[in-house]
Amino acid sequence: MLALVATGRLEPAVEVEQRYQHWYEGFLTGSFPIGDVAWQYPPGAALVMLGPGLLRPLGYLAGFVVLSLAADAAVVVALRRAGRRPGRSTAGAWLWALGLPLLLDLPYIRYDVLVTTVAVAALLAQRRRPGLGGALAGLGAMVKVWPLLTVLGTPRGRSTRQAWLSLAASAAVLAVVLATVFRGAFGFLTAQHHRGVEIESLGGSGLQVARLLGWPGRVQGRFGSLEFEGPHVSWVAGLSLLLSCAAFGWLLLWRVRARRWTAATPYDAALAAVLLFTVTSRVVSPQYLVWLVGLTAVCLTVRETSQRPVAVLLLLATAMTTADYPLYFWRMIDGDGAAAAVIVVRNALLAAAAVVSCVRLWHASAGRPRDLGATPC
Repeated sequence: MLALVATGRLEPAVEVEQRYQHWYEGFLTGSFPIGDVAWQYPPGAALVMLGPGLLRPLGYLAGFVVLSLAADAAVVVALRRAGRRPGRSTAGAWLWALGLPLLLDLPYIRYDVLVTTVAVAALLAQRRRPGLGGALAGLGAMVKVWPLLTVLGTPRGRSTRQAWLSLAASAAVLAVVLATVFRGAFGFLTAQHHRGVEIESLGGSGLQVARLLGWPGRVQGRFGSLEFEGPHVSWVAGLSLLLSCAAFGWLLLWRVRARRWTAATPYDAALAAVLLFTVTSRVVSPQYLVWLVGLTAVCLTVRETSQRPVAVLLLLATAMTTADYPLYFWRMIDGDGAAAAVIVVRNALLAAAAVVSCVRLWHASAGRPRDLGATPC
């Protein structure tokens, strides 16, 4: 399989060969992809696009795959090392090693494994070195935003101050450096404004069912993804944004109400937060499951984690994601009933995982002590 990836014969490799490499060539001229609607990433993503250039003799695609494989191996090593400490578990390393291959070749031809590696390192560093954990989270946030959420569950007091200040400092320094070196570093800030409802999102799966029942919408390629166009799509997009706002409000409430921190709480909170924003997003791409597998793996390095049922749901969702893409994806575009059923089941699993994750996090840290029997760390 990897040999096919390296030669570019699998269709998904087009993302690297045509889009990433095109951006890489633009960065060599000193500019972000100004005017390219598909560029919707923070400026730190430039570092990922430039990375394969360090392995130029291999070619851009092969260099990208090699970096992704190295990141994959680094996560396994980090999780195994964390799991061998007293009171920890190697279940996280096993989850990553067995769960990531469910996505077939996809993790190695998208840059999400590289981002997840930084997020995993940030979480694992937080307990002993919160400043380093925050700095890594800031670096990750400048590459793909969501690693910002890895500091949500830091214990109150000095650890939170160190982590959050380090995050802000590292993100600011990297942003200034990249804005100095390249033109158009902050063009991504307006890129998401006109995004619609992507066909694999939670709202998109509802529109898939509506189309089977006679809704006259259609699929249109926009902003680097496939989105629905038609009556009431703007309502669905608006509802997604409202749900994201509600998710943010719930996370703030949890943070205020949380009273008990165990070794697992920062990890469990990060998973719950990313799950909430994934489920409520207008766009849910297959590679997002890489993030969720990585965060779940970190949770499972601690025996006290509240997220074990979530791990089961996410493994099922990961398998269904591969059924969605690439197996049924093109049929989904055409409105096929079986393809619609696949994406509905996948998104139902993600939604269930988000609910279970939040409920168990609340009981473990903000509910009554007898709920899950959590003990302070």
